[in-house]
Amino acid sequence: MKSPASTPAAAPAASVDIAAPARAGAAARIVTPTRVPKPRADAVRNRERILVAAREMLVESGAEAPLDEIARRAGVGNATLYRHFPDRAALVHHVVLYVMDRVTAEAEDSLAAEPDAFAALCRFTHAAADERIGALCPMLSGDFDREHPELLAARSALEAAVEALVATGQRAGLVRTDIGVGDLMVALSQLSRPLPGTDCLGADRFVHRHLQLFLDGLRAPARSELPGAAATLQDLRRKTM
Repeated sequence: MKSPASTPAAAPAASVDIAAPARAGAAARIVTPTRVPKPRADAVRNRERILVAAREMLVESGAEAPLDEIARRAGVGNATLYRHFPDRAALVHHVVLYVMDRVTAEAEDSLAAEPDAFAALCRFTHAAADERIGALCPMLSGDFDREHPELLAARSALEAAVEALVATGQRAGLVRTDIGVGDLMVALSQLSRPLPGTDCLGADRFVHRHLQLFLDGLRAPARSELPGAAATLQDLRRKTM
């Protein structure tokens, strides 16, 4: 009797890679980061022109300066201005940031570059006037968002830089000790702005002359006794903000 045909051996079961789906899923989830396009050079230039023109207008006319005039001075159309800054509040916000950042840099550079602490204070004061520090005055108005995180960070950096400048001069015995940073900032803002209610834009030629007269009054030893107490930046915030 024939022996039964031998049953073919069963093919080995295909091995299942249980990790494969997970790997496939992971691969599917890998997303190539999207590159944020850099702003075009002409857009960057237009933004800078608008900020500079708006800075001038805030000093001359206050926060209600006509946006049409700002665009005209910047040499751009109204549509370009609104493309960068959708409304007046956004424009004023960014002008204040722009001025604070530039004035902070001037304070830090002056302290680093000048071996004489009083010379550093003079250099900073004149540079801050040229940066139109008076454009920070909108921060004193009631409808300005002074608590925006960007502004808080910029204000903190500015205060630290100017306080270091004044304190260095006082420790060196070159700046009178009965003044505070608030005294400097108030005088600087007042002396670098046109007289209110006048078309006194030609006053720029007097700014540095009068600032130097003020700075000479800060020299130690003091030649007079000041009424009242030194003004700090905290005093200014409490009284005007």
